[in-house]
Formats: sequence, structure tokens, C-alpha cells
Amino acid sequence: MKQLSRKIGLLLASSAVSMSLFAADTVDLARAEEIVSGRCFLCHGLEGEAASAVFPRLAGQHADYIAKQLGDFKSGKRNSDTMKPQTEELTAAEMKSLGAFFQAKQVGPRQTSDQALALVGKFIFDRGNQFSGLPSCASCHGAQGHGTPMLPRLAGQHPRYIEDQLKQFNKRERTNDNAVMHTVASKLTELETHAVATYISTLE
Repeated sequence: MKQLSRKIGLLLASSAVSMSLFAADTVDLARAEEIVSGRCFLCHGLEGEAASAVFPRLAGQHADYIAKQLGDFKSGKRNSDTMKPQTEELTAAEMKSLGAFFQAKQVGPRQTSDQALALVGKFIFDRGNQFSGLPSCASCHGAQGHGTPMLPRLAGQHPRYIEDQLKQFNKRERTNDNAVMHTVASKLTELETHAVATYISTLE
């Protein structure tokens, strides 16, 4: 637990001192809107709201994080038969512009009919599980799940998508992001995974 907490601390320190990779550059929102209306909207919606629970909501996500994921899809560092062909022709400037486009969109919480499950998820999100060595989600992603430019915003995300990503981290099928998530995901029970994903979706 202490070793994992130390890794999380180093990750947060690195994020805190890292300047935005794209802050000094201008973005072309008109070009981003053209790309979104031509291809991205089919899965992610015109406003980043996502057309299905299996696709991530991009509205409100950090611009730098989106650009990094697009770059990883293009290079193959993040494996996806769907996203790789969608990113192959994108330039770094277009990825940056897409990130800025979606970050500017409004994102809202989702409603859940299972408040008891959401409360279990809140406990895990806020405090983790000291008995299994599971750290809190808030220690990296923030008390409200808003993340940082280097760590994704989770608040308001589809619970199905959160669960799918946690399972991919656990199976080492997703390896483009920090290895801390492999350890975290491996410590989550099925109930904890479902509960924390439900709670995350209700955050604004």
C-alpha cells in the first residue's frame, strides 16, 4: 500500500510540474468541428455526449489528454481496431484542436436508480479499501473526478465505459497509460468496479 501510494505521489508531482504540451500553440476549432461532424460524431456525438454507453463521453475532457490518446491510437501504443483507422490521417495539430473542441463542451452528471450501490462506489472513490491495499480514486483523479491535463476527467462518464477500461487495465490489454492503473484495477472486486463506475457517472 505504501509503495503504491508513493508511486501515485510521484505521478501527481510529475503532473503538477508538467506544463501543457499544447498551451503555446493555437488551435483550429473550425477544423476540429469539421472532423467531428465528418467522423467523430458517429460514436462520440456532435457535442461529445457519446452515442452509446460503450463509447466515452468526451465533453469536458482535458484537451491534452484527448490529444495524447489520439496520438497513442495512431501509433498503436493504445490498441483499438476502431480508433486506429480514424486517427491515421490526423496531424498533431488536428489532435490538439480536437482536444480543445471537446474540452469546451458541457458535461453533466448521470442519474442512477441504485443509490445504495452509488454509496459503496463513493466510499471506494474517496477512501479506497485499506484491507486489500486499494488506493482511493480521488488521490489521483481529484475529489470531484475532474482529473488533470495528464490524468483523465472521470466525472459524468458512462459507467459501462469505466468498467470496460478497468477490466482492460486489469487484463493488461490497455498499456498506454501509467502502470499504476494495472495495480489498482487488479485490486478491485467485481462489486467495487461496478459500484465505483456507477458513482463516477453521477459526479458533475
